[in-house]
Parts: sequence; C-alpha cells; structure tokens
Amino acid sequence: MSQTPNEVVDALLRGRPADRVALHGSPWPETIVKWVSQGYPTRMVHKDVGENRWRPDDGRGEEVAEAGEYIEPVPLWEHFSYDMVGVGPWFDATPVMGVDELLEAADGWEVRRDGAGAALKYWTHKSGTPEHIDFLMTSRDVWKRDYRPHVVEWDPARVDLDEMRRSVAKVDGFERWVHYGHLFIWELARKSMGDVTLYTSLLLDPEWMHDYNRVYTDLYKRAFGAMIEAVGKPDGIWIYEDMGYKNGLFASPKVLGEIVFPYYAELVEFFHGYDLPVVFHTCGSTVDALDLIVGAGFDALNPMERKARGNDPVAFARDYGDRLAFVGGLDARVLETNDRDTIVRETTRYIEDMKAVGARLVFATDHSISNNTDYDSYRWALDAYRACMDY
Repeated sequence: MSQTPNEVVDALLRGRPADRVALHGSPWPETIVKWVSQGYPTRMVHKDVGENRWRPDDGRGEEVAEAGEYIEPVPLWEHFSYDMVGVGPWFDATPVMGVDELLEAADGWEVRRDGAGAALKYWTHKSGTPEHIDFLMTSRDVWKRDYRPHVVEWDPARVDLDEMRRSVAKVDGFERWVHYGHLFIWELARKSMGDVTLYTSLLLDPEWMHDYNRVYTDLYKRAFGAMIEAVGKPDGIWIYEDMGYKNGLFASPKVLGEIVFPYYAELVEFFHGYDLPVVFHTCGSTVDALDLIVGAGFDALNPMERKARGNDPVAFARDYGDRLAFVGGLDARVLETNDRDTIVRETTRYIEDMKAVGARLVFATDHSISNNTDYDSYRWALDAYRACMDY
C-alpha cells in the first residue's frame, strides 16, 4: 500500500524509507495572476464582511466590505497535489501590536512604520523584500525602554486562534503534511533594528543580542505552545531565516555559532519535544552554515539557492544526507526559460542526481517561482518530476 502525502514527507524528514520524492512549491502572487490568465483554475467562494478576498489584478488580499461571492484561484496545494501545506496566520511578533503608521505613499509604493519602530518601503502591487528606510531600535537602551517590556509580558492576543482553526479546517482530511511557521530571531532583528545596528551590535554589544534572542525565544515557545495546545499539533514546523546573501553569510560562522544558533537549537529542541520535525529555510549562500544547521538539530534544509556561492544540493546531500532532508534545489531560472526540453531535462537531471546520492528530497525550486515562468512551463516541470519521483 502506497504512502499518503503526509506519510511520505514524514518519512523523508525522519530518515525512514519513503515511496517517492515529495513535492512542494511557492509561486509569487503575481505569478498566480499570470497563470490564471493562462488557464490556471479558479472558483467562486463566499466571503463575509471583514474576511480577505483575492484581488485579480495583483494577487493580493483585500478586506471584504460587502458579503458575497468572490473569485479566487484553486489552492496551489490542491491543484498541484503538493505534499506540504502551511497553515496560518503567523502570530504577531511585533513588540507593540497594532501599529501600522503610513508615513509616505506614491504610485506603486508606500512607507509604513510598525510596532518595532521600523519604517519599511513596500511595493503595493507586487512582491519584493521591503526597502529599509529608518529604524528607532538603535541601541540596547531603546530596546529595554520602548520595546522589551511589550515582548516579555505574554499577551494571548498575539495568536489568532480562531483564524488558525479555520485555516487548519480547510486542509483537514486531505492527508497533507501540515506545518506551522514563522520568521525567528535573525529576520526579526534585521527587520526591527536594521542591518547596520544588527551587525555592529553582534560585535560591539553581544549582551544586547543575547538578551534580544533570549526574550524572543521565550516568546516563541509560549506562542507556539499556545497554538499547539489550543488548535492542535501540526505535522511539522518551518522556520524562515535568511542567513546569507549571494556570496556568503551575513555574519561569520563563529559569531552566528555563539550568538544566534544556540537559540535555534533551543527552539528545535522545544519542537522535538512535541515530536515535530523542523524545516530550516535560509536563502543566500548556505555552505558555511551547514555544520551549524546540523548541530542545531534541524531536520531539513530549504531552499539551496543555486546562484549563491557554494550551494550544491548534490554535494550537500552527499555530505549531510544522513542528518538532513532537502526541500527545493531546482534552479528557478530553468523554469524561466519557458523551453520545454530544457525544463524536462534539467528537472529530471536534478532529481536523478539527488536520488543517486541517497538524498531525502522534497522537490521544489530554489527560489519562489517568478512571473517570468509560464503556467505550462511549471506543469512541464511537474510532469518530469512525476516521471522520476519514485525511489
């Protein structure tokens, strides 16, 4: 009897025999808009006032002002038969909740300040990492005075349990590997205090960084514990932390090993206490952090960005495959060729090469799928995947 989707992923992440390579994917919102125009299926759903609906022009969510039937794409996991499904929403990790101050707006973008004191510039109709504009959390004193008190005191309002239950209910009965997820201390620090303050403080004020990481690790254990106890235990966890850029890590392995990864290890141990595998997402060059990632106890690595220095998934699997599963790794630029022969050839080669070294693989791209990729192009890749997915 063949394994169900959640059994396949669970086996891969726990180092047990799996019937096949699993499947996952992550297109940009504007990619879905393009695909809908190329034949991706949609459906009509009822939305009540206050709920979010899908905006056909840019793929973003918009609060419903009038109850009624609204068009939306069929969920990706359902249409493409993905084995992994994330449910949410993420809990609110902002120190001062409810702050969303519009500072500036123009055609196509806006600058907003959040409850961590960060002013970030966002595109309003397309995806992209926000531009750093200004930060108020620039010292340990400011952190202790203005932000730390809001984080050390637990507020149950940080977790929207009702929306979590609704999200879980949508995938109930489909036998998918369901996961909770969030950013953690590295990405939170970057988006709260900015890169300059973060990098200098790692060297000049490590005690502050330890305090920041300690407070947030405690908050995360409290929040995830509340979600698990009230909503139910998922099949696993994703932690999203971009530790590097194209040519290397943002900080040395020594600094990361002393100031950041001990808290990763503590959070992973917390999840393992619930018997939950943990996937670690980090974009950029990852090769110099592999020993740290394995040492922290993570069960899988994502996405192994191919254009970054040293990121060779086959080498990763050969050297660390006894301790890690791998999610991702196909160069997303292959799909952007929109050339069927190239896509089928490179997809098949990647999967077969990973299988040849015994990799425990969840097939996906090494980056979110951009709107340079046609709908048919992605389907060609999935056809190639299914032709060689069996172990």
